[in-house]
Amino acid sequence: MARAASRTLVGMWTRIPSSSLRVTGADRVDFVHGQMTNNLRAAPTPGLVPCAFLNVRGQIEQFARAYKRDQDVYLHLDAGQAQSLAARLRRYIIFDQVEVHDVSDELRTVHLWPGAALPGWQADGGDAQTFELAGSTVLAGRVNRTGAAGVDLHYLARHEAAVLATLPGAEVPLTELDAARVQGGIPDITRDALTGTLPQEVGLDLSGPLPAISYRKGCYVGQEIMARLEARGNARYHLARLNGPGRWEAGAEITADGKVVGQAGLHAGPGSVARIRKELPDGAAVQVAGQPATVALIRTHA
Repeated sequence: MARAASRTLVGMWTRIPSSSLRVTGADRVDFVHGQMTNNLRAAPTPGLVPCAFLNVRGQIEQFARAYKRDQDVYLHLDAGQAQSLAARLRRYIIFDQVEVHDVSDELRTVHLWPGAALPGWQADGGDAQTFELAGSTVLAGRVNRTGAAGVDLHYLARHEAAVLATLPGAEVPLTELDAARVQGGIPDITRDALTGTLPQEVGLDLSGPLPAISYRKGCYVGQEIMARLEARGNARYHLARLNGPGRWEAGAEITADGKVVGQAGLHAGPGSVARIRKELPDGAAVQVAGQPATVALIRTHA
């Protein structure tokens, strides 16, 4: 990553494959708050809250970043996720005054790496900011995709050429961003094939690299499982890194002594992040899809 790190000084940015929803109506904040793992009500306006949407077993169905704004709640998701989340949200609309709009085709997102100077972005400002750029209104959020906070920039697709022309530095491919986030121990729930897992197992707990849970908010789908895990602290897996020279697909089985001990994320750069059994020590030798790798534990914030 030496080459990438040096280029950060002059600015780098990467296009993020995305989908997105807008939730409008008088009950929008309470409605979305009641579906997600984090505390949207407590966020400022404008504000930004990472969160997950769970099934009744407490397993992740979607990961999103929720932007709380004056007129809507904007949910930024990985590519291909908006349609299923929209269907889920609409099933729960009973008497709520809300509407769910899929705006995936209308919006685009780029991530400006740490150190890139985005015109209009206030580095000492809030986590979510709206400002004028290239003659249009854009939304930006402070987001950690590499191990340090950069900026996600959301803008209308029809303004893409003008917006991109204002960005500092050089565009770098998603493969470089993936390599940086693996090095930083940051999961990407969809790209790493981590849906269907518990948030505490993949770095979304309060001490993890991507905290997206509040244990003090009201009920939501899967909340009972989250409360049990908080009380007992007995998740059997956690997020770690795998280092290895081979390449493997996201979701590949990890084995040790012939037993399955976890699953690997997308291989990029030095290896991948992984959901792996807690009893495996730092430096443990494992096999991923028949290829050798070693476990590197990720420092938590607790």
